Order: sequence, then C-alpha cells, then structure tokens
Amino acid sequence: MWVEALELVLAKLAKANFPFEKVYAISGSGQQHGSVYWARGAQKSHLKNLDPSKALVTQLQDAFTIKDSPVWMDSSTSAQCSAIEKALGGATMLAALTGSRAFERFTGPQIRKVYETQEEIYHATERVSLVSSFMASLLVGDYVAIDHSDGAGMNLMDLHSRTWSPDALKATAPGLLDKLGPLAPPHSIAGNLNDYFVKRFNFSPECAVVHWSGDNPCSLAGLALNRPGDLAISMGTSDTVFGLTKTPHPGLEGHVFPNPVDPDSYMAMLCYKNGSLTREDIRNQYADGSWETFNALLDSRPPLNEGKMGFYYKDSEILPPLPVGYHRFILGRGDGNAFTDLGAQKVSHFEAGAEVRAIVEGQFLSMRAHAERIGMPCPPERVIATGGGSANKHLLTLIASIFGCNVYTAQRPDSAALGAALRAAHGWICKEKGAFVPMASVLEHANTENAFQCNLQAKDTVELHDQYGNLAAVRVKIEQQLLDE
Repeated sequence: MWVEALELVLAKLAKANFPFEKVYAISGSGQQHGSVYWARGAQKSHLKNLDPSKALVTQLQDAFTIKDSPVWMDSSTSAQCSAIEKALGGATMLAALTGSRAFERFTGPQIRKVYETQEEIYHATERVSLVSSFMASLLVGDYVAIDHSDGAGMNLMDLHSRTWSPDALKATAPGLLDKLGPLAPPHSIAGNLNDYFVKRFNFSPECAVVHWSGDNPCSLAGLALNRPGDLAISMGTSDTVFGLTKTPHPGLEGHVFPNPVDPDSYMAMLCYKNGSLTREDIRNQYADGSWETFNALLDSRPPLNEGKMGFYYKDSEILPPLPVGYHRFILGRGDGNAFTDLGAQKVSHFEAGAEVRAIVEGQFLSMRAHAERIGMPCPPERVIATGGGSANKHLLTLIASIFGCNVYTAQRPDSAALGAALRAAHGWICKEKGAFVPMASVLEHANTENAFQCNLQAKDTVELHDQYGNLAAVRVKIEQQLLDE
C-alpha cells in the first residue's frame, strides 16, 4: 500500500504538470514505530534493479517477508515489553538507556514478537526498516539508514551515544544488529534519487534524498520549534505535548528523542489519549453542549478551583496508565493554607462550574508536572498551541497562567508534512555548506504573512505560577495513589 501510495502521489503531481526537475531535495514523514521486513536478496534483486517502464508495486511484490507491517496501533506485545524491561533491569533503566520504557507500539517489542512467533520469517529477513527509512530506501534504490530521531522510538538505540545498544539488541532478538543497518543524523543525505524516478518522472539526477523521519519528530520541525525551552501543546482528539531541552530526564512517562533539526538538543514528548472528546463529554453533561456556556462556567470559577481537582478518563489513559473512570477530589489545606493531598476527600461530582474548570485545569496541570519531570524547563520560553482546542482563547489564557509564559497559536494542520519539507531544505543547506547549520537558516525569512509566523494569544500571569506549581505536585501524588489502588 505504501509503495503504491508513493507512486500515486507522484503520478498525480505529474498530471498537474509539477516541475519535478526543479526539486533540489526530498524528505518525508513516516508513521513512527512501524516496521518493514525486507526479504533476503531484496536489495540486489529489487531495489537496485528498478525498471522505470514498470510500476513500483509490481516490481516489489515479493520483496518482503511480512506483507502487513506492524504499525503504531498494534498493542499486542505486552508480554514482549515485560520481557525486554526485565532483561534491561526494569522500565526505569530501559527509559534511561533508550529514552522510553517499553511500549507495545515500539519497534523493538514488535520485532521480538516476530522472532518469537514467526522465527523462520525473522531469519529470512535481510533488513528491518522503519516506515521512514523504508520510504527513503524506495527513493534511493538501496537500503537507507534509520535516522537518530525515529530510531529512538524503537527501544533499541542508546539515546546518548546515538548508536544501537548491544544490551537492548540482545534483549530483543538474535542477529538483530545486522538486520538494522546503520544509524544516521536526521539532517544528513541518504543518497541521490534513484534513476527510476529520474527517468519516470523527470526529476534531476542531482536531487538529494534527506533521511526521512517519524511523524512526531517531523511535526516538531513543522511547528518551527527551534530553541530549547519551546513547548508545543496540540489539543485534538488526543492531546500531545512537544518540547525541546538540552537536559532530558527520561522516565516512565513520555518519550525523549534526539531533536530532528539540532544534534545538540532533545525532543521530549507526552501523549494523552483523553483530549477533545473527553472535554466534549463534560461540555455535553454540564454546559448543554455549548462551548459558549462551557467557557462562561470556566470563567465563573477562581484560579485553583478552590482545591477541586478532577481526573477524567473517558478512555483508558496513557499518562498516567489508568483505566476508564472519572475521579474527583476536594483537596486539604496545609502550611500557609496551600492545597495538599493530605486529607483530600473523594466525591462523586462537582457543581457545573467546578466540573468544567477541573477538567481543563487538571489536564494542563498534568502537562506541566510531567513536562518538568521529563526535563523541560519551567517556565518554558513560550508555548505554541495547535489543534482544534487552540481556537478557544479561554483555554489559552489558562495555559498562560499554569505554565507562566506567553502562549502563541500556529494553525498548521499538516505539520508533519510541512516539517518534512523544511527538513529537506535544511538537509540540502547543510550539504551545500559542508557542515551542520542551524534550522533557523531555513526560517530566517519568516514574516507576518508567512506560514511559520506564530501569533501571541495570551500573556503570562507569573503571579499564579508558584501556586499552580504546588497544585501540579499535588496532582502527581494523587495520580500515584490512583495507580496504586
């Protein structure tokens, strides 16, 4: 399907008379964690012998040992995750080594499952690619290295040395190093475009293929986060937090990857399954299905919600890993009248205004607490809000209060694709200069009419920052209590 999709996109561009000959560089974004299994001999017999008179999909039919690639939605590897964590000394040790604890969707556990359940197929596999390096391999006509950023989403790469970890490889499957091939910096050139595309679509033979990366690293590039301390909050069906830091602290929550556009910093990421759909559920229950009423109820309550704190999981949550359920607490008071988890009283419901404020305030408090724990500075330099929820200024004002910094918006619905295009330009500039140059060189001509411009929506309210910091710490303690139940 991916092979056919690539050619379909190029065919549509050709039909629209796209000037392929003017393209200097190509990169791309692939579903993170997904894996492709090349059959023994596929490199020589298929990739290096593509016939431009024939469709790609017909030439690659028998190039793979597994026809249906495991992708990020696969959650069938819990047993493999547990085994890998145990072999590496526990989840915390694995996170410190690779940037994340073992997750079912990650590539390492998926490879271990293939080895355990389809050993013959595993041994018949010559190369394991990520979706990103697979697509780049098609363009180059040879096996292409996995880039550092996407490679960190496998539970196999040493986050700090940016090399394959011998211990992680050993815990996953035998002979895996030879099947993975090398790693490469995301901004480096994988090779020139294969002659197949030059002859079939009239690309320049000098067109460079910059290493593709995963959709999450490319989204970070597309949001133009380019300085440590930048934080992006995407409010959609699920909520995601991206940030840049020079001092990551990988732990049991979230993920840390090398920054795809700066080799000297890292990308921290937090994922929440309960986002806009859960907020809509509370809106429908307490605000008559109206966002206008929801916002009025939100503003009717004071900051800190008089110690009324809620945990809302319409779906089983990732961060923290808790099952479906709504939990409400009225906090106690400690020294200096500050709120505390000591003496917190669990209740079945709040009045409408407190309910609305609790779901919104609670989510942003969780984001702040876990972002700090994973190594993000507090307060951040700025927050860039995206996704459907970023159209609500009431939410943005609350983010500014909780995080203690200015909040900007950037409406980029295709941030991963945009990021891949920016990375292509960045890689080409690095190639021309013969050395790494900052991503800012790609963005230096940004202006107010430019797609990369961020618009200030809410100014920081630093007077509440410390109080919200205390409340965030209390929230993490109650999260742990819920996990321990």
